[in-house]
Amino acid sequence: MSAFQTHEGRVAVVTGAGRGIGQAIARSLGERGATVVAIDLRDPVETVSQLTDSGRTAIALTADVSDPEQTAAAGAEVARRFGRADILVNNAGIFPFWDIDELDYEKWRRVLAVNLDSQFLMVKAVLPEMKQGGWGRIVNLTSNSIVTAAPGLSHYMASKMGNIGFSRGLANDLAPFGITVNAVGPTLTITPGVREVHPPEALEAVAQAQAIKRNGQPDDLVGTIAFLTSDDAAFVTGQTIMADGGYAR
Repeated sequence: MSAFQTHEGRVAVVTGAGRGIGQAIARSLGERGATVVAIDLRDPVETVSQLTDSGRTAIALTADVSDPEQTAAAGAEVARRFGRADILVNNAGIFPFWDIDELDYEKWRRVLAVNLDSQFLMVKAVLPEMKQGGWGRIVNLTSNSIVTAAPGLSHYMASKMGNIGFSRGLANDLAPFGITVNAVGPTLTITPGVREVHPPEALEAVAQAQAIKRNGQPDDLVGTIAFLTSDDAAFVTGQTIMADGGYAR
């Protein structure tokens, strides 16, 4: 096993893996030797093809990770196919812009369901296999938006603060089982979804507010997540790491 194969023999479940950050994370873990379970609301066939075409092992599951029945079914399928689940990266999320006058309870609950409830549901779905194996790595994606003055994101920021609190609390509960839990917060990252809602001048303004004055790319997250999901991070838990280019706070 080469030094690069830090995840050999592990089964890694990645949500929101169909494109963008999730796709980059899934590809990175697969390249490091993990068997990858790519989950997305849309069939993440492209992500799986990228891995299998290079000789890696990966499967695609289509699921709404805010739905209790679908997440339970996904966990059961992972257990059936592989008999284990070692790594969970909760990446799935949405970021609609609504100011408080536009924001009704249905919209509020949809954002909280996708961004926060899904992390709880996916943990519940794979936790029995992690406990049985006596080893686990959970990484929950949050966002550096929680320290910005961006308008129209009160619902989103609430969900992302929830990701941090959930990660911290869960780390306390799961440490006795050899399972670590951490949160990682990207900056505004250039993905297809981001390009759909942010004009170029907004992207440039974010870049200029960072110590590293360029926009984040999906691959900028993979090193941090690869570390946190490896054996090397055995003593790192309950932490929130902002991989955001040194955004000015």
